[in-house]
Amino acid sequence: MHRVGSAGNTSGSNRPRKEKRLTYVLNASDDTKHSAGVNCLAVLKSNGSCRSEHLFTGSRDGTLKRWAIDEEADQVATCSATFESHVDWVNDAVLVGDHTLVSCSSDTALKTWNCMSNGVCTKTLRQHSDYVTCLAAAGKNSNIVSSGGLGGEVFVWDIEAALAPVSKSNDSTEEEASNGINGGASNLPITSLRTINSSNSLHSTPNHGYIPTAAKGHKESVYALAMNDSGTILVSGGTEKVVRVWDPRSGSKTMKLRGHTDNVRALLLDSTGRYCLSGSSDSMIRLWDLGQQRCVHSYAVHTDSVWALASTASFSHVYSGGRDQSLYLTDLSTRESILLCSEEYPILQLALDDESIWVASTDSSVHRWPAEGHNPQKMFQRGGSFLAGNLSFSRARASLEGSTPIPVYREPTLKVPGVPAIVQHEILNNRRHVLTKDTAGSVKLWEITRGTVIEDYGEVSFDEKKKELFEMVSIPAWFTVDTRLGSLSIHLDTPQCFSAEMYSADLQIAGKPEDDKVNLARETLKGLLAHWLAKRKQRLGSQSSANGEVQSVKDISARSMTHSRIEVDGSAENDSMIYPPFEFSAVYPPSIITEGSQGGIWRKKITDLDGTEDEKDLPWWVMDCVLNNRLPPRENTKCSFYLHPYEGSTIQILTQGKLSAPRILRIHKVINYVVEKMVLDKSMEGGVTGDATFAPVGGPLQHSTNVVDGSLRSGLRPWQRIKPAIEILCNDQVLSPEMSLATVRAYVWKKSDDLVLNYRVMQGR
Repeated sequence: MHRVGSAGNTSGSNRPRKEKRLTYVLNASDDTKHSAGVNCLAVLKSNGSCRSEHLFTGSRDGTLKRWAIDEEADQVATCSATFESHVDWVNDAVLVGDHTLVSCSSDTALKTWNCMSNGVCTKTLRQHSDYVTCLAAAGKNSNIVSSGGLGGEVFVWDIEAALAPVSKSNDSTEEEASNGINGGASNLPITSLRTINSSNSLHSTPNHGYIPTAAKGHKESVYALAMNDSGTILVSGGTEKVVRVWDPRSGSKTMKLRGHTDNVRALLLDSTGRYCLSGSSDSMIRLWDLGQQRCVHSYAVHTDSVWALASTASFSHVYSGGRDQSLYLTDLSTRESILLCSEEYPILQLALDDESIWVASTDSSVHRWPAEGHNPQKMFQRGGSFLAGNLSFSRARASLEGSTPIPVYREPTLKVPGVPAIVQHEILNNRRHVLTKDTAGSVKLWEITRGTVIEDYGEVSFDEKKKELFEMVSIPAWFTVDTRLGSLSIHLDTPQCFSAEMYSADLQIAGKPEDDKVNLARETLKGLLAHWLAKRKQRLGSQSSANGEVQSVKDISARSMTHSRIEVDGSAENDSMIYPPFEFSAVYPPSIITEGSQGGIWRKKITDLDGTEDEKDLPWWVMDCVLNNRLPPRENTKCSFYLHPYEGSTIQILTQGKLSAPRILRIHKVINYVVEKMVLDKSMEGGVTGDATFAPVGGPLQHSTNVVDGSLRSGLRPWQRIKPAIEILCNDQVLSPEMSLATVRAYVWKKSDDLVLNYRVMQGR
């Protein structure tokens, strides 16, 4: 599965060090909407006189959002805040205490937020060894939260103690130092964190931080948790197909309930902790009496996995949803069930709210449907119910003589819209454009060096459009892409990301020499961090005026980074200039995901960076590139080749042996070179002064300054100006003057050994 970011090498390891990665996530539309499936829901009732409330949603796009629901304004849901700090899917969220939101993610972290703030993370808690999949909160004992994950661990957190500042001691280390951006997890008191393992009892956490121990034999993933209101009983379920019951106070494992034949995916406890409801991938819902330690009822309602459960306050009725996209209401005592509605996508979580129920699915939108929360029995008076027996579904449904339940409701009362998630992508050969297709079938073309959609083709064939946009051009793969978050995530790793260059003329950058080479990653990084750099300079400037003098940005950077074999690229006066092909939108700014030398991985919008971020937060190579214009050593920037006369050709050139030139060099430059080096007859017309010469292997390509100004202003390519009588061939194929050496090697030469080019007088000249 995809992992975000990369960790540095540990001391004493023989493996080569892997530098930190920088990722940027593109936003091309309204940031007030989710761009991937919604995994979790939480409802906060307002204490005010107006009937407004807040809905919190956590998404596979890595963000949480707060929605203001105004019942008096035509039931409109307005996004009032985005909580952005997780770097992978947000899998669950619970509200605890006074306005504290706790979330968990596939990035292995829990995060706490002031849920009524503008989206600032107050603490990051790291103890899990793998994806954190689920949370459970105690209602009355509101500072207790449990978390479970794929590593087979279940932790019990005292959130109040976790948020309290703790002084450092000699025998304690911070699990995650604060990175100055989104808060780090401070060292937790002994009483604030315990762990439950699938084969171990609950353990206290030592001062230096708990390291989870594995279950004997193998780790078992945890998918579901539930706690009663007082926090005295905790139940967990997962791939073991059993429901485990724990006492969080004493740390004792009290019982194990068997009955399901597949993964346990959803759990509920009544307020007293006597009864437990479980939903499983075996499509069954089971009601357990914990006092009797047995299953007292089974409900065959769904045709596929049950992923979400929500019960009435009295625990008399249960709402259930899952992979079959159906939402059912079941009377737990009479076993009578009714189909409330059918969604278009699998249902991931439910949240009951008085007379309505919120439904989250693998779609980026959230729906609210009517629900008789106080008197659910009213639903059954409409008719259309069936008996949810304890038989398997196929047998239970057969007793209905093949009848299909008819949903009570056809349309939701409120829709919180999302934007379609990107599900398919293709990096084009020019290495600047990416073609995408989303869940709505819309095909778009992105320019990743600006983070914008440059063409929206609508619902067309992705494969046909890909063929249509094909260009015979070869540029090194300087970035990678994934769409795990429903958006384009562009990953930059050093030194590979600095391998791609283009000429300024090809990027249509005005005011630069025609032969000026532009490094795509360097300029992209400068565009991404332009806001950060401006804020940094303001801060350093204010410090300078306050303190009288302050070291320059370059001095500060150089002092903290000691790296050998670094080359300076570009001219100092253009260090901070952002060229048009690399300007990122301030309206839809991308988010960056990265880490520095301390703390963990973090995520933030580029416009929210305040300039205080330094090498503790950002990779050293990113800072060195942006602040000092320095690039690490790069490979494969040159192409070696031989230049021989074509068979039967009578002309000769002066230079012999292997030549070397930049990969992006155009064939028209080779033509110029041949013309310059030709042994000319006196009768031959049209001697030409070229604008470049080659050097043997190991020597650079030298640019001369005797380019004719007038012809440059005319907009003609050099090979059009000089009208050469020479043509270049490879494998007997005449090459276009606009081809680069890399393109010739990739599409014409097609061999691993050195490129061989031939020259001859053009046919008919």
